[in-house]
Amino acid sequence: MGAGHIARPRLVIHCDAPESCAVKVARIIKWLACIIGAGFAFQCCADTFVREDIITDPDPARFNICYDNGCASLALVTLSVEQWQHVKSVFPGPAASASDEREQIRTAIGLFETIVGEITGTSSDKGGNLAGFGLPKQMDCIDESTNTTIYLRMLQKYGLLHWHSVGNRVTRWGLFRWPHTTAIVEERATRQRWVVDSWFLDNGKPPFVLPLEIWKAGWTPFRQDAAEPQMRLQTE
Repeated sequence: MGAGHIARPRLVIHCDAPESCAVKVARIIKWLACIIGAGFAFQCCADTFVREDIITDPDPARFNICYDNGCASLALVTLSVEQWQHVKSVFPGPAASASDEREQIRTAIGLFETIVGEITGTSSDKGGNLAGFGLPKQMDCIDESTNTTIYLRMLQKYGLLHWHSVGNRVTRWGLFRWPHTTAIVEERATRQRWVVDSWFLDNGKPPFVLPLEIWKAGWTPFRQDAAEPQMRLQTE
């Protein structure tokens, strides 16, 4: 390189095939667009599904789950009749209140994770990103929020949710914190949106459920102000 020339930084994308390259480029463009928007609003809505090859109408007989961070890997899962009945047993009838149904949701998501973890080998997933760093079949918040949304959609599809509807995932942003994405349910009567966040916990633990506005303000279960039962770290 001659004097006076300045090397320009280049983005290099390694691809195994043209199709995989196109997918990677599309994901990068999508995330850059979201990040630019976050620079102004510090939040943006996440896609309902992060990959075009995810089954968009999940059913216990055929659905996907993400793992390996950023939904890099996709598993096809089938529940047995007994496994699906086990999940359905969490909802013996319409809940007496929206609050009661959110507790049912927490139990059902934890049960889904336990059953699916045994099928896919993801049962060793650790809460957060650091505890399981370098271990196989771990899940970041993109994986967790996508999987939880898939589970919630199945519950909704089979009429097990009476007080809530399943919303699109939401991502929070901040100047001094990493972006974080969660699944969402919306209370039908009040339009209140509730976070269903399983990322903080090991596989199979009931997720945290709390109002979206509290979560967006930077809530974590490790802060002293996380005093409500649904917001505390579950250790049982």
